[in-house]
Amino acid sequence: MHSPTPYEITTLPPQTTPIHGAMLAHEIPPGVQLVTLPGGIRTLAYTHQPPAETPQQAVPAAAPIPTWAKTTALLTPTIGGGIAAAGIGLSYAAPGLIAMSHALWSAVALIAAGTIALPLLLRTTRGRTRRTTPTHITQNITATGLFGRANGTINHH
Repeated sequence: MHSPTPYEITTLPPQTTPIHGAMLAHEIPPGVQLVTLPGGIRTLAYTHQPPAETPQQAVPAAAPIPTWAKTTALLTPTIGGGIAAAGIGLSYAAPGLIAMSHALWSAVALIAAGTIALPLLLRTTRGRTRRTTPTHITQNITATGLFGRANGTINHH
């Protein structure tokens, strides 16, 4: 079932003389090399450079854990438990706290109303007493002679 190839594949023989437009060795950029492919064709290609060997650095020995870090690590669950207990306590106390806040706002409103209403109330009551009963003062003064003694009476009505 296999039919013979109707045409023949050929490759050009390697050139010994430079081809027009070929690069010279000193013109090849760094990281690019002239390589020969398995079919015998020579071409330019990027090549991977092996990484430069770095001297092995000594791994530092593990330092002991400081005392403050141990203490903090041991206290963390205690602090978390205290915060959780406070949250539970606030959730139980919430209705009472809401009632107290309402009472506080009522007290603040009463004080504010008192500071505004009391001066107005006093001002209106004083004004009424002055208008209904005005005070009249009369004076009768008599004197005889140039250097005589003056006598007088004051009447409040």
